[in-house]
Amino acid sequence: MKRCCEGVGLPCLFKGVGMASPRPPKYLLVFDFDETIINENSDDSIIRAAPGQALPEHIRQTFREGFYNEYMQRVLAYMGDQGVKMGDFKTVYENIPLSPGMPDLFQFLSKNHELFEIILISDANMFGIECSLRAAGFYSLFRKIFSNPSGFDKRGYFTLGPYHSHKCLDCPANMCKRKILTEYLAERAQEEVEFERVFYVGDGANDFCPSVTLTSADVAFPRKGYPMHRMTQEMEKKQPGAFQATVVPWESAAEVARYLQEVLKKKC
Repeated sequence: MKRCCEGVGLPCLFKGVGMASPRPPKYLLVFDFDETIINENSDDSIIRAAPGQALPEHIRQTFREGFYNEYMQRVLAYMGDQGVKMGDFKTVYENIPLSPGMPDLFQFLSKNHELFEIILISDANMFGIECSLRAAGFYSLFRKIFSNPSGFDKRGYFTLGPYHSHKCLDCPANMCKRKILTEYLAERAQEEVEFERVFYVGDGANDFCPSVTLTSADVAFPRKGYPMHRMTQEMEKKQPGAFQATVVPWESAAEVARYLQEVLKKKC
């Protein structure tokens, strides 16, 4: 796989650390969060905590393509001004439903955790992800979580920052998942952990970017009908064979679990 130049992420108040395996795992499993693990976009979900469950037009008009993180900083500042507190956000995050079949997939991974190293790369935020995963009971599955730093300031306002800077022209200004994944693989290789295969489960355009770096041994699981799926189809039409990984679209994450089960059976 191609490696990116080294980047520096901002410090984060909420950090994810999962269980360690006694032996190096064979496979790396990468998850997105919004509309992958959970069945909603969590940035949209938290608007339910705003007065009237809506944003004023003058806030919504400040959105610019590629600068969603900055937009959400303004949204959160507005919500803080309206008296929305940590407990209000926490309640929303804890009640966002998981995507269809995701509990089945996580239960399968819990039973086979020694074979999989699991990480999460998301353009959401650390606080929201931790709240959701802890409420669902699957937080400990993840060795590491990469997301935008977030926390609560002295006023009790929910604050958000960018994850890093990068030079990728295809990704939002605050996060390139390809950069994060390639740096993670390089870091693990230095620690003498090399994976036989990488599995990537996602849905969005920012999940397509890292999936392009996957090899023919790897598998991309795009959610069926979402941008990542459409972009893999378009790439195959325009440049047959350019997308190297096996593509396995899913509607229910139980389909991902069944595919991984078959992979393990073949190794027996």
